[in-house]
Amino acid sequence: MRLHQLTDPRGIGVVFQSSPRPLCLHPMYSHHFGLTQDPFSIAPDPRYLFMSERHREALAHLLYGVAGPHGAASGTGGGFVLLTGDIGTGKTTICRCFMEQIPAGCHVAYIFNPKLTVTELLQSICEEFHIAVAAASSPPTLKNYIDALNAFLLQSHAAGQSSVLIIDEAQNLSADVLEQLRLLTNLETSERKLLQIVLIGQPELRAMLARPELEQLAQRVIARFHLDALTEAESAQYIRHRLDVAGLAGPLPFDRASLKRIHRLARGVPRRINLLCGRALLGAWANGLHRVDRKMVDKAAAEVFGLDAGPAPNAGARPAAYALGGFALLAGAALAGFLVLNPAQKAARPAQPTASALPASPAAPQAKASSPIRAEPPAPSPAEEIEALLPQLPADINAAWRELAPTWKLSLAGGDPCQAASAQQLLCYRTDSLTMPLLRQLGRPGILTLRAGNGQPVHAVLVGLSEQSATLLVAGSRHTVRLVSLGRLWRGDFATYWRPPPGYTAGLQGASTGPVIQRLASQLALLDGAPAPLASTAPPVLDAALRARVRAFQRAQGLEADGQPGPMTFMQIDRATHADEPRLQTNPR
Repeated sequence: MRLHQLTDPRGIGVVFQSSPRPLCLHPMYSHHFGLTQDPFSIAPDPRYLFMSERHREALAHLLYGVAGPHGAASGTGGGFVLLTGDIGTGKTTICRCFMEQIPAGCHVAYIFNPKLTVTELLQSICEEFHIAVAAASSPPTLKNYIDALNAFLLQSHAAGQSSVLIIDEAQNLSADVLEQLRLLTNLETSERKLLQIVLIGQPELRAMLARPELEQLAQRVIARFHLDALTEAESAQYIRHRLDVAGLAGPLPFDRASLKRIHRLARGVPRRINLLCGRALLGAWANGLHRVDRKMVDKAAAEVFGLDAGPAPNAGARPAAYALGGFALLAGAALAGFLVLNPAQKAARPAQPTASALPASPAAPQAKASSPIRAEPPAPSPAEEIEALLPQLPADINAAWRELAPTWKLSLAGGDPCQAASAQQLLCYRTDSLTMPLLRQLGRPGILTLRAGNGQPVHAVLVGLSEQSATLLVAGSRHTVRLVSLGRLWRGDFATYWRPPPGYTAGLQGASTGPVIQRLASQLALLDGAPAPLASTAPPVLDAALRARVRAFQRAQGLEADGQPGPMTFMQIDRATHADEPRLQTNPR
């Protein structure tokens, strides 16, 4: 068994084991492109895991759930950790890496098919933990399974070990099974809960947990993360990464236009990217080409996704050997000893008659309808370019503060907006190092400082953020701009109002106590699924233990894990605990 370790730039180690590589059939195009493996297999191979910023955050959330101050490996475990994402975004691959990083002394049960009854689920859990179930009658009852599981968890706890249950495709769990899982988190000693449960599933899982009847379970979720699709830049990096792992030594076999087209057609979903890239490379191999262009991607998409990718310049010509639907026949001919014509040989062939030159026949409309190449439906009208709005944006940030104020129901007369806000229990906060994923996660309206080249900075009020666009408030009117356009001018400068907890002062010291620390401890307890500090006990102090909890929360949110609860930490806690504060629109028009 060989141990591999990869470390991404932010220091999250990705560790996994792999057996000696088995003998397998590589794609027919591997030798053609100088590859040693299949770069676009849809199997969840951890060697090919591309750690985008979203994937790093997702892995950090899972690790926080089992290794954080209230995780399974911390001695006070219990509760649920939730990872959701659309089909093909890499949830299972992250889960495999996560399982390889679970601390030693932690038992793991992995359920990949949760379409089970309550009894079948308990039976599967016992089997995964290798628990022998003794029963006076056959088959065993629910009580037999739960008693055996409880005895195992107590024995593991006594030995200083912990236990984690991972359920993949958890959106398929029924309500009664979810309730049984909640009851399993009640297995505990006087010191700690004995079982940590990780739920991994599609977005429907979030909607399920929002149901009123599952409120008790939702309150026990100590960490949650939704895995979004890749951005256009990340899609290109993802393709390069997989080809590099597969042994590519030469130039990338995709031109810039094809990379942009792949991202658009695959919608940034890794599994769709794999399918599309693999089929496009097969098309290039079939034609003796070493580079994929946009036309080839469109034809691959028509074959793989059934998309109407739009006609190529010679779409009316009869398809040559490149047609994707004939790949199986072409590959068989090649393996039988036939040669695929190279571009020079094909140029010598007589031109095929175009569709317009063929005599009309009653069958023509039917043939046209069955063709994979049809006109692309009109695209939606694009969002504005941010450059067109620059002349309307104020250079004075105070003007932007005043425009932002109504979203916070602030009444500002004249003078300094931040002083007026302070009189209404709000503070102004500014940072110059925010990233787009962190801004999206923070989810609150604010002010973006934009710079065009070396020009004077201007300020835009952000009120909405979707996957590909942002909504800005300019002189009372809303304007939707493309994120790519915005990214050319935004360098991380962000400002917003925030409501500090009572008694907050900058730079809380080690011995700090009082209402602000009481609220901090209570909010973290709520997020950890633990009971809040009792009023009858001594008030909590910002000591080493509480700072460790703060660091774990900061790490899970992608913040600097310094243990110091500052404005960003409190804002993220307020977001996680659903405080009544303004939020960015997630589907701005």
